[in-house]
Amino acid sequence: MNSARIKENLDYSMPWKDQLNNFVNSIEQLEQYIHLTDEERAVLESNKTKWGTTPYFASLMDVDDPDCPLRRQVIPSRLEQQNTFGMNDYLLWKENRSTEEVRPDSIARQYRDRVAFTVTQACGIYCRHCFRKELVVDGDLQLDFNVDEGLQWIAEHNEVRDVLITGGDPFLLPDEQLEYLICKLREMPHVEMIRFGTRTPIVLPQRIDSGLMKVLGGYHRVPIWINTQCNHPNEITETTSRAVFKLLSSGIQVGNQAVLLKGINDDVETFRTLHQKLLTVRIKPYYVFYCEAAPGIDHFRTPVEKGAELIRDALRGHTTGLAQPMHVVATNIGKIPLMPDYYISAKDKQEYTLRNHKGEVTTIPNVP
Repeated sequence: MNSARIKENLDYSMPWKDQLNNFVNSIEQLEQYIHLTDEERAVLESNKTKWGTTPYFASLMDVDDPDCPLRRQVIPSRLEQQNTFGMNDYLLWKENRSTEEVRPDSIARQYRDRVAFTVTQACGIYCRHCFRKELVVDGDLQLDFNVDEGLQWIAEHNEVRDVLITGGDPFLLPDEQLEYLICKLREMPHVEMIRFGTRTPIVLPQRIDSGLMKVLGGYHRVPIWINTQCNHPNEITETTSRAVFKLLSSGIQVGNQAVLLKGINDDVETFRTLHQKLLTVRIKPYYVFYCEAAPGIDHFRTPVEKGAELIRDALRGHTTGLAQPMHVVATNIGKIPLMPDYYISAKDKQEYTLRNHKGEVTTIPNVP
């Protein structure tokens, strides 16, 4: 089939529920959007894990290039069978699910005053690099996400001031369920903010509709914040831009938490373009995550220093400070910045020697 015609008759602008009803998770469906290689087809035929994405996101994939950065996030790889550095039972370790504290399965905790509240396992894209891969993609880990048990636990813990609602993707829940969650949390006097982690602005921007805006929008004592995950500039479209504008117009700030992925966004040009393009659609770069130690994703993982090098070489001094995220690794004791000291070249009792992105050197006094 001619590459220019393969997607010609497809309607990938359909409403969000239709997108989910037509979820692209079979070889036959995928072939409506791309030409599969023999290797891709063979892996898909033997694959036992959950995979797929929305028609909208599938339409953004390159028709002929198996190295397309969007294809690689969707289509399983034989490399997922290799696991040298990934930790077994990673999610239990990372989310502190094996500690003495008694919590429902829906509550993960690394900090005293904030928790992650998992409310669904469904996603609009089953990312091959997902740190919850054991739970969401592979299905090896079985947990019970009873929402009311989670709400009850949060209500009983007055030290929790910040709740991150996550999944899966919580925005795949119906408006009524989201409204229930938000209202229950806002009734708790100790909850000061509600955050959502969602890829819908990127993989299902049609979800950002008038019904959802009615649930999320308006002035409230307890504000709502959203962080999405966009990993490559090709994921950003006019449809995404309009969805984000709706959120901002309703009083919802949107940040981005990219994952540094080998062969997808770990070169200077792509990394810079991604963060500049995010700002053009009003998404604020927030974090760049080191690809976590979940099993089966070694092929996506860069050296630890790579993220800091990219921030130095692609962003610092090369573009606005608004486009500069923090490079961190998520662990069982919280997020830890991974920023070596590239800019303080030397110091003595009198002064610091500083080096900028061009290698130029200056000094400032060492104030005791």
